[in-house]
Amino acid sequence: MRAEEPEEPVMRVALFVTCVNDAVFPATGVATVRLLERLGVEVDFPAAQTCCGQPQFNTGYRAETAPLVRRTVRAFEGYEYVVTPSGSCAAMVRHHYASFGAAAAGLAPRVHELTEFLVDVLGVTDVGAYFPHRVTYHPSCHGLRLLGLGDRPRRLLEAVKGLELVELPGAEECCGFGGTFAVKNPDVSAAMGADKIANALSTGAEVLCGADNSCLLHVGGMLSRQGAPLSAVHLADILASTEEEPWQ
Repeated sequence: MRAEEPEEPVMRVALFVTCVNDAVFPATGVATVRLLERLGVEVDFPAAQTCCGQPQFNTGYRAETAPLVRRTVRAFEGYEYVVTPSGSCAAMVRHHYASFGAAAAGLAPRVHELTEFLVDVLGVTDVGAYFPHRVTYHPSCHGLRLLGLGDRPRRLLEAVKGLELVELPGAEECCGFGGTFAVKNPDVSAAMGADKIANALSTGAEVLCGADNSCLLHVGGMLSRQGAPLSAVHLADILASTEEEPWQ
């Protein structure tokens, strides 16, 4: 399936950019907007959004999470679709917000991880991308297990012009980040990351792709320190890349 170029926006959505992207990977947020606008979607960025509360919730600080949940709900009021390039934050809203009351529960079904939105809502797999590189894909735990993204990311990658997709050994194994797990268990986290890197390097790929920059931050940092010939790149950056506006 390939999207036609509509003259008018097909719908209006809110971008839920997430803390990691806003603070560390703003280019992924920009790429997400470029991609969606190319497909005819009008994108808003509600400035009131902050942290969704996932770090606090995962660490057991429920009382500290509640104000962040309420703020997030208010920030995205009135939007039928809220799109995020982060499976972990989407999973937080979809699976845990209901425990914070009816208003929070009402946001949950309106939040879509980026690949879900592209494939399930827009009905496209070929987004007109061009990325002439050898790529291997790491499915992050939240997207794989909580959201059940399945083959959506792979279908999108397989439709990218010029891209060679190679299988990642042990793809379904955790990279070791796990949010606060990496802080609480640094030695185990580093060992798991080393296994992921070894598997990725064995593919001969130029790019390790993922749909969660938190995981890519962990793995990419380890790759950088090793001077490895492999770049960690978010899926949105690949899908936004075209012959006219190539990935840098």
